[in-house]
Amino acid sequence: MAQDLFVGEKVLAFDLETTGVSTNNDRIVQFALIGTLEDGTPVNREQIVKPGVRIPYDASQIHGIYDVDVRDKPTLAEVADELAEFIEGAILVGHNVRSFDYAMLKTEFLRLGRLPPQPKAIMDTLELVRRLRLPRPHNLGALCQRHGIRLEAAHTAAADAAATMLLFWRLSVEHAAAFRRSLPELERWIAHGDRPQDASALGRGLDDLEPVDAMGKIREDGGELVLAFGRHRGRYLSEVQANDPSYIGWLLSSNGLDCDATKQRIKEHLRS
Repeated sequence: MAQDLFVGEKVLAFDLETTGVSTNNDRIVQFALIGTLEDGTPVNREQIVKPGVRIPYDASQIHGIYDVDVRDKPTLAEVADELAEFIEGAILVGHNVRSFDYAMLKTEFLRLGRLPPQPKAIMDTLELVRRLRLPRPHNLGALCQRHGIRLEAAHTAAADAAATMLLFWRLSVEHAAAFRRSLPELERWIAHGDRPQDASALGRGLDDLEPVDAMGKIREDGGELVLAFGRHRGRYLSEVQANDPSYIGWLLSSNGLDCDATKQRIKEHLRS
């Protein structure tokens, strides 16, 4: 089980609250890291940070952090060393953490002119429940309710991180057979399934697909349109529309894609 596999490892649940859903353009306003260090020392670190931009009202309504709350808080640059030390070499656990939280963190570090910290592995519970073919919905609140996990103060970084860690351990017990793999094999299976390990047999990657827009944010794969950025990177637009329609709404809004022709192509594709 995961409990045995992770003995002696730094295992941290990681969650962010942000100014929006764009991993390229939005900013971090809160982070939380909850778990244990290699020697078993508990970690419970939560921090509000000043994003350097106005926090949109819609985002504040979700996570409860307003501009007034960040006035006297440190910037991400001021806590970046500590954050990097935690994440470097850690097994990161999170819900949609690979495509959103860690992707957002990488962008923020690059914006600071720093190389992002590299976790040892990423255990994404959203990817995991899909790989296990658990019934929908797959949002964190619904999954916690289904598995008897209390999620209080949802959409605060610490609460979501703690709930995700509990969900991960619960899944590792209930589906113990799936966890009987080495750490690299487990991460590969969660992210990609039982695919051939030889890179030559994996088929085309995102960079090999024909770009639809000039920036290559949307790509075409055999008549399907694929997202090549953001929290749903690598997923078909039709799948995202079914599971996260609000993201499609954002994508087609004035804050989403810049190319009107690409937006029209997406609309026609999703109507077909």
